[in-house]
Amino acid sequence: MVRSFSTFFSLASAVTILTAAVAGTARGQSDTVYLVTYVELMPNAVASGAALLKRYQDESRKQSGNLRFDVLAEIKRLNRFAVIEVWNNKASLDAHNNSAVSAQFSEKLKPLQDAPNDVRVDHRLYVARGQDENRAGSTYVVTHIDVIPPGKDACMAALKIMSGDTASDPGNIGYDVLQQDDHSNHFTVIEEWADIKAADAHAMAAHTRAFREKLIPIKGALYDERFYTALN
Repeated sequence: MVRSFSTFFSLASAVTILTAAVAGTARGQSDTVYLVTYVELMPNAVASGAALLKRYQDESRKQSGNLRFDVLAEIKRLNRFAVIEVWNNKASLDAHNNSAVSAQFSEKLKPLQDAPNDVRVDHRLYVARGQDENRAGSTYVVTHIDVIPPGKDACMAALKIMSGDTASDPGNIGYDVLQQDDHSNHFTVIEEWADIKAADAHAMAAHTRAFREKLIPIKGALYDERFYTALN
């Protein structure tokens, strides 16, 4: 894909300006490990697969070192799920992966899958808490953002600003920004909203549209945004 000189000049300017906006706000070092796993079942195996995922969620939450384990069901594609995991450290994650719980789950899940799991290992960049509290029936939005490597810093700066703006939006419960360990130009954003109306209002907000515009000259792939509910 050919990009003009003016586009690259604008990108360089954006990196300088946006990085300055977050200068002095370094990400705290932590041993905490975040995983986002995308699971796709065969359409005729949704009920049995969802029941299996629910049991896996409940059993995994009991394991030592687990800080969060949520299975989210995609609203429009009933056979697709996202599993959000947070572990105290790599040792606790390794213990979980080597446990009988994980082995039995993987064995039972495989014949139900349309495709292998897509696992993203991440670390936390920014976490913002909104004014609303977590509640049953909330709407989750999980977005994978892929930018070209020269645009990584500009994207990080834009996400930092976006996390602060979003926390003030009506109906926001949380806005977590993760960075992928093996591809630092890939990011996952996990949003939680009181309901779908709040999520839609956020999508139309001026700061959200401005954020999406900043991504245009640096995006490396289609903006992958999916809507979910918690599997309870």
